[in-house]
Amino acid sequence: MNPNLVRQILTYIDENIYARITLEELSRLFYFNKDYIMRIFKKELKITIIDYMNKKRIDSSLEELQDTKDSILKIALNHGFTSQEYYTEIFHKEMGVNPLTYRKFSLHHPSVSEEDSNQIRKNLTEIKYLLDQIENYKRNVPKETIKKLSRYH
Repeated sequence: MNPNLVRQILTYIDENIYARITLEELSRLFYFNKDYIMRIFKKELKITIIDYMNKKRIDSSLEELQDTKDSILKIALNHGFTSQEYYTEIFHKEMGVNPLTYRKFSLHHPSVSEEDSNQIRKNLTEIKYLLDQIENYKRNVPKETIKKLSRYH
């Protein structure tokens, strides 16, 4: 097990969350086979790298959905997604509703059903809990071998 590697990967992802990050890129940056990186990440955190990035990106997009009238496409692109369709697909998977329904929910619009509202609250709680657990993990891994990576190194 290599918790320092996982922590380094998390740090890199968090610092570059709005950029396109591939498993091949992580493999090159950290000098490990991508299958090894995926396996160790999943074993350590019980979530895949792609799922983590998607949850992090969806979570980061929620405030913009609430606070702006920006198009769903603009929000998707602002948060590291390559298309509105993919963003909507992942958003629905994570939140149980589409981005427009979430926007209406955040504005307390009466057209949002009680069922959708409950689903949103449940999924919000789950995402926040998971991201908090991962932050705690990052804080608790020994720091002796951590190296700072930047996308521009």
